[in-house]
Amino acid sequence: MPLDLPLVRPGHPDAEQAAGQDGDAHVRRSVLPGGVRVLTEHMPGLRSATVGAWVGVGSRDEESGHFGSTHFLEHLLFKGTARRSAMDIAEAFDAVGGEANAATGKEHTCYYARVLDTDLPMAVDVITDMVTSARLEADELETERGVILEELAMNDDDPSDVVHEQFASVVLGEHPLGRPIGGTPDTIRAVPRDAVWEHYRWHYQPSSLVVSAAGGVDHDALCAQVAEALAAGGWDLAAQAEPRGRRAPAAGIVAGAEGLPASGVERSVRRPTEQANVIVGCTSLTATDDRRFTLSVLNAVLGGGMSSRLFQEVREKRGLAYSTYSFASGHSDTGVFGLYAGCTPGKVDEVVALMVAEWERLAAEPISPAELARSVGQLSGGLVLGMEDSGSRMSRLGKAELVHGELLSIDESLERVRAVTVADVQELAAELASRPRSIVRVGPFGD
Repeated sequence: MPLDLPLVRPGHPDAEQAAGQDGDAHVRRSVLPGGVRVLTEHMPGLRSATVGAWVGVGSRDEESGHFGSTHFLEHLLFKGTARRSAMDIAEAFDAVGGEANAATGKEHTCYYARVLDTDLPMAVDVITDMVTSARLEADELETERGVILEELAMNDDDPSDVVHEQFASVVLGEHPLGRPIGGTPDTIRAVPRDAVWEHYRWHYQPSSLVVSAAGGVDHDALCAQVAEALAAGGWDLAAQAEPRGRRAPAAGIVAGAEGLPASGVERSVRRPTEQANVIVGCTSLTATDDRRFTLSVLNAVLGGGMSSRLFQEVREKRGLAYSTYSFASGHSDTGVFGLYAGCTPGKVDEVVALMVAEWERLAAEPISPAELARSVGQLSGGLVLGMEDSGSRMSRLGKAELVHGELLSIDESLERVRAVTVADVQELAAELASRPRSIVRVGPFGD
């Protein structure tokens, strides 16, 4: 049975949970005073550990005047605290051969580190110090403003980044999920220090914090380390606060609702490139939709590898593209599904027609048993291989807590993938093919 992750009050009998996992790994979950959640997966024999501090805030949570603040904080938390300078933070991990980084998403932010198991207390202390006690000094903010603008410029120079960002924008429209995670040059230049500070103080609270760790980790010791570090950072852990609720799962926001376009959109973005980048796609499933395993199989059949239909039809048989694939991502209330190719600008229409034809054929005709078996095997192997390191397991714990509300063992995940049928794939393909379809082209075209 999967480990259910209820939202419970500290001290409640369900505030501590445990479950066995694959390969003698053991998962435990505790809710500390203040509503802080701690999840660990002990992996026997591993001498390293990865720890992450997750905050349930992403770019979609920014209000007018705060746009870009979430990504700004990802940078600024490494710039110093009341106890440490930016150099102190960097030296702490370099001195033990560790790695530290952060990632901003549309619905959550994570600060994480991978170190030897003996250095885990140091990693916990530094990361929690950053989360609780960032100075966000004005001069450091102005310096980092320039760094972020350079990062955005670098991304804007990469047409494959541009096409994916523009695709999210046209498919999700005015919905907050349609905004770029990193902000735009205009919003980054405009956001004041006070707005970033307000965003930080409002969202970085005990009830919204999830600490997950995997590898050579002791659960009880980690809980004590987290509680001590948070108290040292000045957070009030005395109040019997409940963890902040997960985003309410939705059946899926359809076109025409919440700012999503009611019909497909076509957009061309001019870039002086030798190759065009193109995506055609639509809205897709939420992150918690039970059919997400069916979507994984569908994606593998259509564009998930060298044996996929897109790769065979567009590249192998016709030589029209070097890179072509399909992709899907889900959020709490909607998702996106798309087909990508990079090709000669004059071949864009032909390539789009081929990709759409394969998509529609998937909706009109059942896939073969051999395709189903191959795709299930591909996904099964990828799932197991992807869980071979502590970082992947740490991320799985954090997302289970913040997004899914359950933690499936690898065997349970494999069972759900293997339960997908030919009929399931065709039914979902037909549903996606019936949705408003958008096309984004980036290359030497008119805007």
